Amino acid sequence: MVKGSQKIVAVDQGIPIIDMSQERSQVSKQIVKACETLGFFKVVNHGVDQTIISRMEQESINFFAKSVHEKISVKPANQPFRYGFRDIGLKGDSGEVEYLLFHTNDPAFLSQLSFNSAVNCYIEAVNQLVSKILDLTAEELRVPPSTFSKLISTVDSDSVLRVNHYPTSDCGTNRVCDKSESVMRVGFGEHTDPQILTVLRSNGIGGLQVLNSDRLWVPVSPDPSAFCVNVGDLLQVMTNGRFISVKHRVLASGKESRLSTAYFAGPPLQAKIGPIPAMITAVNQPRLYQTFTWGEYKKFGYSLRLEDSRLDMFRTYKDEDDVNVF
Repeated sequence: MVKGSQKIVAVDQGIPIIDMSQERSQVSKQIVKACETLGFFKVVNHGVDQTIISRMEQESINFFAKSVHEKISVKPANQPFRYGFRDIGLKGDSGEVEYLLFHTNDPAFLSQLSFNSAVNCYIEAVNQLVSKILDLTAEELRVPPSTFSKLISTVDSDSVLRVNHYPTSDCGTNRVCDKSESVMRVGFGEHTDPQILTVLRSNGIGGLQVLNSDRLWVPVSPDPSAFCVNVGDLLQVMTNGRFISVKHRVLASGKESRLSTAYFAGPPLQAKIGPIPAMITAVNQPRLYQTFTWGEYKKFGYSLRLEDSRLDMFRTYKDEDDVNVF
């Protein structure tokens, strides 16, 4: 059950919707503005073939419909990439969710999946979308082309795909259920994403919420034809705090089954991450973050609980009034 009385505002309040078919300069301006103000936006007319999306969704539904024995048999050699249920991360976080988590550059694991062809097509299509968004971002920020996209286009990039399934409530013999009671449970607790950029889509069931600058939760309406995009920790660092790595969560009512697919665009483990010089000199702002490798940051992130702030440990100084860092 959700703790406290955290305030929730109107659905989609302040969430930008960006039409990717507009003139290129307009799209780039809108993307940067969304990254600065909320760190989250939706894209429509994104160019990803609907057949690829539908196939990925249906194959995922088929997978989660299998028996527990069949699902847990999908085990790669390297953890935590695997099938899991309830447990999130390595520090005791849990949610009302089962999931399939795997590295996009792990052919051995992908080969274990009966729908590896659908997964590979989806990864390729969404990676192209992420690269386009990052290139448009670079154009508007007036930094060298491919400043961001080159980090996810290499063969050793550390990108991850996660398929989450939030099942309906189990009202069997071991549980008493009051169907008249509307109880929202934590499907996936509040957190920021550590990578560069996340591209997410879900079926027609809601539950996703993002935290705005007023510290209010904004429910995101489900739109199977759109992709949701959010800034990750690394992009906040590279823009020296100009972009916001937004906190988000999923609340589950248990009334309907929710399926979501998230692509986390990550750089190679050895890639050095720090504020881009142009982001410091252009606005005459002090350097807010240290330089570190993605491998170092990732290792540190796994040592914390889901809701803990990772970025604070890599700041050059602390500013309590900085609302961009949660």
